[in-house]
Amino acid sequence: MENSKALFERAVKVMPGGVNSPVRAFKSVGGAPLFISRADRSKIYDVDGNSYIDYVSSWGPMILGHNNAAIRTAVINAVQEGLSFGAPTEAEVKLAEKIVSFAPGVEMVRMVNSGTEAVMSALRLARAYTGRRKIIKYEGCYHGHADSMLVKAGSGALTTGQPDSLGVTDCVAEDTLITSYNDLAGTEELLKKYEVACVIVEPVAGNMGVVLPGEGFLSGLRDLCDTYGALLIFDEVITGFRLAKGGAQEYYGVRADLATYGKIIGGGMPVGAYGGRTEIMELVSPIGTVYQAGTLSGNPVAMAAGLAQLEALENADIYGHINKMGAKLATGLTDIARNLEIKSVVNQAGSLVCQFFGVEAAEDYQSVKMANTNLYARYFREMLAAGVYLAPSQFESAFINYAHTEKDIDDTLNAAQKALKKMRGEGVI
Repeated sequence: MENSKALFERAVKVMPGGVNSPVRAFKSVGGAPLFISRADRSKIYDVDGNSYIDYVSSWGPMILGHNNAAIRTAVINAVQEGLSFGAPTEAEVKLAEKIVSFAPGVEMVRMVNSGTEAVMSALRLARAYTGRRKIIKYEGCYHGHADSMLVKAGSGALTTGQPDSLGVTDCVAEDTLITSYNDLAGTEELLKKYEVACVIVEPVAGNMGVVLPGEGFLSGLRDLCDTYGALLIFDEVITGFRLAKGGAQEYYGVRADLATYGKIIGGGMPVGAYGGRTEIMELVSPIGTVYQAGTLSGNPVAMAAGLAQLEALENADIYGHINKMGAKLATGLTDIARNLEIKSVVNQAGSLVCQFFGVEAAEDYQSVKMANTNLYARYFREMLAAGVYLAPSQFESAFINYAHTEKDIDDTLNAAQKALKKMRGEGVI
């Protein structure tokens, strides 16, 4: 097998940037990406023969750890019966029933193939249900790469968004309204000014690091949506079935009208879903007139993997362990930075952890973007050399899984202590 360097040299000739998803290219942290050959429990192994304690976890779905035996067996058994039928199967019924039983407020669900597709479909459904065009999203929240979601704020918080990607037209962007995460007043001002179909939010903003909802923010959104006749959509691609069995709706005690899910419900297989109240979901074809379809939706292999994962998550000990390990990591990183007199803040929500450098608070996009990304890049490389694989971006979460042990966390904290002490000694910090 070729090494990572050789594979990357081949990859850049046939794939944009040599990758199939941008953050994998290591552009924000420097160097060439790792090419992974296998993974097991809390570790990944690259083609060069190195092992790493993994905190990327395929960006979240590996809650049970890599190569979990129950999921692996379920996938093998499903594959032996065929890969895809383009017709209903028992597995998709079982997984839908499991999601409905887990997620508060989700009475019906439609399977799709990715979180992006789930969000696209939920937005269309919200517009159909309300008869309105405008949507509100929050600066720094990521909801997939659909055109209307690739929009950021303009000159102020209360503004119609401008496209954040070439190829996104102004007419699409003008229906997407932007305000600041954790800003209820800004949200209400938009709701007063426009006929808004829905407010879509990451309950915990997991794509600008880990940014927590302020006290009363989510419940305030619920109240505002009720007052102004908009639907509330929770994008639970990261938080769903990870923060708690019922996701953020259970964790924070706030009910959304619609929720979107992604990779987590497939145990690592490509999958997504959106769901909500029956009266809303019954607008979806074939019983309603909101069209959405997919040849591979409800794919039997993905359904088998997802069902095995959710069945395992009925064990409450899993959440106790991953949340405990998350708290241990966050507390340890906070203590290290304080003892070394490094300006830093560590945000944690259950098993989601992110350390920001150069700031004392990370509570919205404006504060997060002040983080020292150059310092994070150096820290990332030091940790990688020590056998710890963090997200190759300051603005992503570390994901704790059931396979992470006390020793994994201790080893990670020891590596962090050495890395930051070295950087301090070199005058980098």
